[in-house]
Amino acid sequence: MEVLLPNPDPLGGPPVDSRSFDRTGGQASTSYDSFGAWRVQQYVNILQPQRPWLGLYNSFVKVTAPAVGVRGVQDQALLHKMLPEDFLFEVFARASPYTLGRAMCVCRKWRYMIRHNPALWQAACLKAWQTISYAENVRLCRAQYEGSWRKMFLERPRLRTDGVYVSRNTYVKAGVAEWTARKSVHVVVWFRYLRFTPGGRILYKTSPHRLALVYKNLLGLRSNPAEMIYGGRFSLKDDEVEAAIKYPGSRPTVLRLKVKVRGTIPGAWNRLDIKSIITTGLEVKPGDEEENVLYETEDWDEDYSANQDVPAVNHKRGLMAFVFVPFEEAETSVLNLPIDKMDYYVPG
Repeated sequence: MEVLLPNPDPLGGPPVDSRSFDRTGGQASTSYDSFGAWRVQQYVNILQPQRPWLGLYNSFVKVTAPAVGVRGVQDQALLHKMLPEDFLFEVFARASPYTLGRAMCVCRKWRYMIRHNPALWQAACLKAWQTISYAENVRLCRAQYEGSWRKMFLERPRLRTDGVYVSRNTYVKAGVAEWTARKSVHVVVWFRYLRFTPGGRILYKTSPHRLALVYKNLLGLRSNPAEMIYGGRFSLKDDEVEAAIKYPGSRPTVLRLKVKVRGTIPGAWNRLDIKSIITTGLEVKPGDEEENVLYETEDWDEDYSANQDVPAVNHKRGLMAFVFVPFEEAETSVLNLPIDKMDYYVPG
């Protein structure tokens, strides 16, 4: 065993004679070839920052004090130890219902917390059906959904307000004949856009432009005739939706829309099947607003028109089902594909 002699150097250098000795007093090998080389190495160690965490790479770190999970078992996850359940609840309470659905896929603890916390789903239900009183929502939850707000949110038909419903329609148009050998045809694509608001308003737009170029115009809550966006009112009864949309102008027209809401998976409610689209004349009164248009047209027959100059028309084209697209997916949706890459789209 080698013993180093004490050194008065403040940097803690090697022994004065730069040699080491064994216990028998015999001379051992020299520790450093030169005192200058040792000094250089010491300065390098001082200037170079220490990174002790580099030693954690490729190693398994265990939590010394495991946290207790929601079921009373010890939770080994470091994330759960650093984020208490009270803090997680405050985060989840500010998230949208579909963000909660994604959070449930993170781990078992988050899934258990979200699934069995009625306060989160009660807030989601009251926001989705805010046009109905609180007492009526509570009565429906107890009578039809066994008192479960989560079950009510998944099974009760509703209209989503965090995106746009899009109907992609195509038709074939004959082109100009080139000489007499061939006659060209064109496949034309156009869209219907619907946006619903929690307060019972609806925005409607038809356009040949794809969703990525249009959805920003629908982010507002008001109609904008300059952008060909028209407003109206809608009502939801079970899974049936009736809407009346007002077209202003010298010959005011109202578009009456009837659709049926459904979902491809439980709780999605991401499809609207069109039952009828009828345009009729509308009698304009002084101070008339679009908020009253649904009330005025709810008892009209399909062939009735309040203005004889504008006959009722029951449209038979452009009835492809609406597909819901969230705002955050509007620019990446498959509905943005051009006609040469997707000539026909089946909503499913």
